[in-house]
Amino acid sequence: MLAFDLAGGQAGAVLGTALTIKMLAYVFVAPLMAALVERLPKKAVLVGADLIRAWIALMLPMVDQAWQIYVLVFVLQSASATFTPAFQSLIPVILPEERRYTRALSLSRLAYDLESLVSPAMAAALLAVVSFHELFLGTVAGFLLSAALVVTTGLPAAPRVRQEGSLWHRTTLGSRIFAKNPELRALMALNLALAAATALVLVNTVVYARDMFGGSNADVAVALACFGAGSMLVALTAPRVLDRVPDRVLMRAGAVLLSAGLAGAFALLAVPGTWPVLLGLWVVLGAGTSMINTPSARLLRRAATDSTRPYIFTAQFSLSHACFMITYPVAGWVGAAAGQPVAAAVLAIVATISTVAAFRFWPAAARSGPVPETMKG
Repeated sequence: MLAFDLAGGQAGAVLGTALTIKMLAYVFVAPLMAALVERLPKKAVLVGADLIRAWIALMLPMVDQAWQIYVLVFVLQSASATFTPAFQSLIPVILPEERRYTRALSLSRLAYDLESLVSPAMAAALLAVVSFHELFLGTVAGFLLSAALVVTTGLPAAPRVRQEGSLWHRTTLGSRIFAKNPELRALMALNLALAAATALVLVNTVVYARDMFGGSNADVAVALACFGAGSMLVALTAPRVLDRVPDRVLMRAGAVLLSAGLAGAFALLAVPGTWPVLLGLWVVLGAGTSMINTPSARLLRRAATDSTRPYIFTAQFSLSHACFMITYPVAGWVGAAAGQPVAAAVLAIVATISTVAAFRFWPAAARSGPVPETMKG
């Protein structure tokens, strides 16, 4: 809405640029910030990032030119790229026992899916009584509440380990560990399959609902809710499943499900199917994404030592978002230029190749422990 207020018919270009800046910050700033803040107390890093984000959100309603949005979005997302990996790497320290950690991951996934469903509905309801500028105050309040919760929560002292090497060595450490660890190489392939499915849903659901099936905005919401419902169903059941089967089995099954779901989406679009079939496919794709997402942090935890944990979690944050820099353009640009069936087919092929790679990288005997933390040379 702010973009449209500033740029009118060019709002799409403003939003596209802002989202590109967001991804660039996630991919390139996150590893650098992890290296720069490694010696600072985790609580100070988290609170500082929250306060910066609150300040930026407070500034956004005051902008009057598009370039100001770009600068503020870069700072905001750089703070998020600092906060999120630091937060995620702290959870294994708080919950060292694997079963409790798995349940925490399940609840985190559930909260993420609920937020993606509830926050747009809350925003729509609030717009009936306030202007869109005032919605930013809710964002400010959210970041301040987050900072307050971190300040008032007792956090265990993370082991202080002196990390050797240059800034470049520390910035690239997480990625190099990914390259050496079989489980993490498989996770990288799974990230790409997940990004292919998520991009199709997030970018093109509105096109399918409004254009291809002649539906309304409510139908768009219903389809996205089906995707979220599939994800939440798996998030709720994952801890019990992971008590019985290895991560490898569940995550590879999720990748197969994503490949099949994307192939089904191609078939639905190539030979026009029905709206209920699309909703069913979205449930399948949501379930597949959660089958990969929910256990993924367990792999990171196993591969990490006290000194490499922040770098490994940061590398996952950065590399997984890099996958979206590939799949978002495919979903949007290929769909617009060559047709929606072609975009679905390309994404299905990407997911299938990624799934095959994950199977190859991660055979039954490939479970591995921490990679030596210095990795010099």
